[in-house]
Parts: sequence; structure tokens; C-alpha cells
Amino acid sequence: MNQRRATWLALALALLSAALVLLGASVGSTGFDWPWRLRDDPMGWQIVWDIRLPRTLGTWLAGALLGLAGAIAQGLFRNPLADPYLLGSGSGALLGVAASMAALGGSPFALSWIARMGLAGAAFVGAVAGVLLTLTLAQGVQHTLRLLLAGVIVGVVLSAFTSLLMLLSPEIMQALQAFMLGNTSTVGWSACVLMAVPLLLAALVAWGLSPTLDALALGEATATSLGLPLPAMRMALVATLGLATGAAVAQTGLVAFVGLAAPHLARSLVKVTHGRLILLAAGMGGVLLLAADILARWLIAPQELPVGVLTAVLGGTYLLWLMRQRTRGGIL
Repeated sequence: MNQRRATWLALALALLSAALVLLGASVGSTGFDWPWRLRDDPMGWQIVWDIRLPRTLGTWLAGALLGLAGAIAQGLFRNPLADPYLLGSGSGALLGVAASMAALGGSPFALSWIARMGLAGAAFVGAVAGVLLTLTLAQGVQHTLRLLLAGVIVGVVLSAFTSLLMLLSPEIMQALQAFMLGNTSTVGWSACVLMAVPLLLAALVAWGLSPTLDALALGEATATSLGLPLPAMRMALVATLGLATGAAVAQTGLVAFVGLAAPHLARSLVKVTHGRLILLAAGMGGVLLLAADILARWLIAPQELPVGVLTAVLGGTYLLWLMRQRTRGGIL
């Protein structure tokens, strides 16, 4: 029964994703136009092909990466409130971008290095560095609680360094704000490729390691008694989590609540093992972020709302409702 419901949910997410991609390719600052009506307009078709379509597909990919990473984090830490930024990847990416922006006003060498690397590259390196710092502080992945606490500490410390950089270089505050609130307007075809490849790799690895998450859900002692090489598998899961989060954050900035809400929604609709949950959470994350992005483009057109603001409002509202429902049911 659950497998059938999971299949129907996957089909519904695929159809909804296709509909949202079509809608996203039709919505822009100039208004609403179906793409096929612009085939005879070279300028309009170029806008659809070079701006709207890659942005739409890239937004879905970023949401899918965050949804997948959220499902891994919640399974790895056995905590339904875990999110993809828990291991310091978000704060590390933010620090990387802030440092890059501050260096733009520095020496010619720093300027040329940033020009070659790009802010997306700096964000990805910062996200990976944040995860590595968390692993170093936690002395590996053997202890889940220690890893969790290390991630919180690293996040606070790196955020403090970012605040210090903003105080020393106040000219970067406005530019950095777009990254902090989430920004999908600059996503192009190259960014789609840079997210599609990590998404495919992360999905394959997470699918292969999903039995480990199923075993961890039964408890640490049970997972150990099954003879699983938990340290190696945890390390692979953490690496996959860092890759998925870093790839999304590098292209779209810090988008709140998608990685937290997507696994919750998938889990509330169907009860499945982690193998199917990870894929469903990825699809749900893509749908959530793309729907929020289309809404952000449409609400105050021709201007745009930061997509991270909408995801925070919608995701926070959903989690408050969920908490209220569980409180009424005596679960919390």
C-alpha cells in the first residue's frame, strides 16, 4: 500500500514539476507569455531560452538538492528538525562569499583570483570548508551528538567572522544581503549543469546508503549489531550532504526552510524507507522552491521578492502548523 502511494506521489511530483517549469518559463518582468507564442519574436524567445528557462530549471535543481540534503540530515541525526545547513555548510558558504566580496577591493592579485574563481566557487569552497571544520572539531563521525554540537559551534563561529567582515567592509553589506536572502535571478545554463551533476551523484550515493539510514532509525545499538561499517557510511553520508548543500548554496544563496520542510511533507504524505524518502524529498524540494520563485516573480512584478523570504514565511508557517497539530495530538 505504501509503495503504491509512493509511486503515485512520485508521479504527482513529476507532473507538478513539469507544470511549474512551463509556468516558470512563462513568467517574467515583462508579464506572462506562453513560450510557444514567442517563437516568432526573436527577442522574446531569447529571453525565454537564455533567462527564464535556465532560471526555472536551476531553481528546481537547487530545491531538489536541498530536499535531498534535508532528508539525509534528518535520517543521519535521527532528528526531524535537522536541516542541510546543520554542519556549518551555510555559514561557511556565507563567509566564503563575504571574504570574496571584501577582497574585491583589495590587491590586483586578489581581484584577478576572485574573477577567475567567481562568487559561486567561493561559496562552494566555503561550504565544504565549514563541513570539514565540523568534522575536525567532532574528531570524525563516530559520535552523532558530538557531530551535531560541532556543527552548531562552527556555524556560530563562522557567522561571527562574517559579521566581523561586514563591519570592516560595510560596502559589501548590500551585495551580501542578496546571497543571505536567496537569489535565483542569476542562475543560467552553466549553473544548471553545476547543480545537475552533484544532484545525480548525491542521489545515487544516498540511494545506495539508504539502508544505513534505515538501520540508524532503529537506534545506534541496532545499527551496530547488524554489522554495518557505520563510521565509513556516516562519512559518505556527510560528504554527500555537504556536496548537495554546497552545490545549491553556491548558485542560489541561503534559501531557508526548503531542506527542512520538504522531507516533512514527503513523510507526512507517505511512510516509506529512506531510499524512497530521499528521492521524494528531492522532488518535493524542487516543487517547493520553484513554486516560491514563481510567486516571488509574480507578486510585485516587475520587481521581485527575495525567494528566501517567501520560503521562510511559507516554511515557517507550515512548521508552526505542524507543531500545533502534534501538540494537540499529545506528541509534543
